[in-house]
Amino acid sequence: MTRFLLVGGFLAAVFWIFSIVDCSLQPAARHRGVSKGVWIAIVVLMPVIGGILWFTIGRSRGGEQTRDLYVPLDDDNGHLRRISEAEQERRIRDLEAELARLDDPREGDTPSERA
Repeated sequence: MTRFLLVGGFLAAVFWIFSIVDCSLQPAARHRGVSKGVWIAIVVLMPVIGGILWFTIGRSRGGEQTRDLYVPLDDDNGHLRRISEAEQERRIRDLEAELARLDDPREGDTPSERA
């Protein structure tokens, strides 16, 4: 019985510490329900129950839609709809010119390196 209590206490402490670390390291956008600080307080003040609540209720899963902290402009459909067709064409021309410059190995060399 004593061995069971020691192992159970050790596992509860490990789970509690893991829950605190996981809750603290998650971005604020991945916390559901209440703010990040409140979740950390819940996990710290209610060791095992707080951790269970955090993993079942508070932590949003990877497959769920969360607000991204940063979306590249070429992946942002709203931004792509807002820029004009002329701006899109100019960007395409600039990218094609950059690719052409990168494809020609001699273009970036200095005249002394070509000889």
